[in-house]
Amino acid sequence: MPELLIPQPNKKQMIFLKDRHKYIGFGGARGGGKSWAVRVKAVLMCERYPGIKVMIVRKTYPELQENHIIPLCEMLRVADPDPAERLARYNDSKKHIVFPNGSRILFRYCDHERDLLRFQGTEVDVLFIDEATQHGEEVMDKLKACVRGVNNFPKQIICTMNPGGEGHGWVRRLFINREYRDGENPDDYSFIQSLVQDNKALLESDPDYVRKLQSLPPKLRDAWLYGNWDLFEGQFFEELRLTPDMQAAKNAGENATADELRQQHRWCHVIPPIDLSRGDASHWTICRSYDFGYGKPFSCAWWAVDYDGTLYRILELYGCTETPNEGLRWTPDQQFRKIAEIEREHPWLRGKKIDGVADPAIWDGSRGESVAETAARYGIYFVPGDNARIAGWMQVHYRLQFDENGYARMYIFDNCASFIRTMPLLVYDERAVEDLDTSMEDHCLSGDTQVLTESGWQSIESLVGTGGRVYSSDHKLHQYHDVRCTKRNADVYAVELEDGTIIYATDDHRFMTPAGDWVYVRDLSAAVKSSRHGMFTARARTLSAVRTIGPHGGGRSMRIKSIRYAGKMDVYNMEVDMCMSRPVTPIKVVEKRTPLSDPLNMFTDRR
Repeated sequence: MPELLIPQPNKKQMIFLKDRHKYIGFGGARGGGKSWAVRVKAVLMCERYPGIKVMIVRKTYPELQENHIIPLCEMLRVADPDPAERLARYNDSKKHIVFPNGSRILFRYCDHERDLLRFQGTEVDVLFIDEATQHGEEVMDKLKACVRGVNNFPKQIICTMNPGGEGHGWVRRLFINREYRDGENPDDYSFIQSLVQDNKALLESDPDYVRKLQSLPPKLRDAWLYGNWDLFEGQFFEELRLTPDMQAAKNAGENATADELRQQHRWCHVIPPIDLSRGDASHWTICRSYDFGYGKPFSCAWWAVDYDGTLYRILELYGCTETPNEGLRWTPDQQFRKIAEIEREHPWLRGKKIDGVADPAIWDGSRGESVAETAARYGIYFVPGDNARIAGWMQVHYRLQFDENGYARMYIFDNCASFIRTMPLLVYDERAVEDLDTSMEDHCLSGDTQVLTESGWQSIESLVGTGGRVYSSDHKLHQYHDVRCTKRNADVYAVELEDGTIIYATDDHRFMTPAGDWVYVRDLSAAVKSSRHGMFTARARTLSAVRTIGPHGGGRSMRIKSIRYAGKMDVYNMEVDMCMSRPVTPIKVVEKRTPLSDPLNMFTDRR
């Protein structure tokens, strides 16, 4: 009988291996021995519970292969020349390891939301999400659904993590700050911090590793070496301090405690509320800011300005569900009815003259009563804001900076939970280094793609900086805005239809099938992933056709003839306001070899 020899784990790894909580967080910094611990725990559970199913998930397949598949195959000697020495079998086509007792380790990756479709019907007992901060909370929620089964095996979800990444917020909420929502039992969660200093094996094999981490830029060093979750690389408002910056205070010769600094409003931006209904504060100027949203959250915030010009965010109404970046789908009437109620009843606002500022788009009345006119019916008035975003971001940067005594020019009352949750997670836009990344996902079209507007067909590139209306999936006109170049020199594919029409789009652009499903360009054919430059034929199921519409209603299906890599182009996107979960924009094909009796519209998704 072959034996498995496992090196002695360090103290933190041993705690992790023995932990039986339903949700386990492990790591928090680089070099803590997380991947090794995941592999060992997975193997031990398979040996301990015959027939158990364990799944290890990484973001990409190369990461999965290098960090888990290859090391586990070596550990279990699956390719040993002597079959008697093999501890398990590896099936490359099914991407799983099978033990003699029937236990299995499944290997899966989840790089894009579309990859979640491959998890439908998957049932496992234990789920390992390695580098969980690389995944958003929506992905995590869907992966959790895989952990089920009518058996007596333990049910666990085990996450390893480092600060930063798309999932920084939800990981920090659950495992670092331990802030739980209804239905989340705090007793189900545990977090074991493992730093490089805990990994003696790594320090012995690579004595310079700590020095490498120490030489990193400050934010990366604090996150990767010390496990600091308050700062991470790419954070847009890196000046923001939710808790007092004790190091900055110490450097300034200050010996006050964190609570004292918070009460003094020094080296910290989140402060206890000031009672604005009494004393000098009752005479401060009150302002209101508003950003309309329906499918995405709307945001109304109230601000106070003191006699020195310091700005305070005092109250907020944030129209978001429990799912991040998902709106409540309140109509303008519902939104302003609630805003008016708050301003009538809240002691800080009641009877005050409140100046409002909002996105100029709310004054558009081309499709009936504008959002601004709806607000006015409830006694809520605004003036148009300045849409020069970068200049506005710079004002926030300046106001967040501390002076030599630790005072800022902008503070947030600690009752503004949504602002406190979302503000630290904002990151830089990869396409505009001084701008904020306003979306996790962009579905992109070449600049000469024709869009069916109320004035006829126009190229999407020509609409940059404009506003107006376009036809959409309900065959009606809807307001568009924020037309922009989303990426320069992007990889673009040519989707050719049966009549010779061609549409140029990036692989993350989505089309509607005749069945009403949404499909990425990359998923129109399995061959997309294996060919970048050759012609290949789209095939399989409803993915071989797309649905078309016209401005007067009606629609038909058009089969896909082929898809090919078309080179690099600048690509564009636009926002369309619709009261539905997946607004769509009508576009026209770029090339036509045979005329069509009606203008051709393609359903395209803007989430």
